[in-house]
Amino acid sequence: MERSQQAKNDRRGERVQKIIGRRKHKYHAKKCEVDGIVFDSYKEARRYQELKLLQRAGKISGLTLQPEFVLQEAFERDGKKYRAIKYVADFQYVQDGKVVVEDTKGYKTKEYLIKRKMFLKNYPDIEFREL
Repeated sequence: MERSQQAKNDRRGERVQKIIGRRKHKYHAKKCEVDGIVFDSYKEARRYQELKLLQRAGKISGLTLQPEFVLQEAFERDGKKYRAIKYVADFQYVQDGKVVVEDTKGYKTKEYLIKRKMFLKNYPDIEFREL
């Protein structure tokens, strides 16, 4: 009786370890690797492949991954330091002489919506596309 109880406990422990080891992304996105680059989702990886083809065909140029934009500079007030607020897009490229920034979204968080609004205000000359 003692052995069978211990065997049950061991099996339960194995199941718990497997579940913990397979943590899912909060929004069910699955990481994907293309050209040695790890993307946060299949959607983003597919878009990267499309943009690479467009660049090879000469439709776009200067493809950049994960460009960073400062939305608000860091500052200090009453002796306390505040970090800069930054927005990291998925892609940046030039199309027809215009700079384009793209973001592939499956789910729009509140934080993303605020940062998008700040980006649109601070960078009016950059075309913003959301897929």
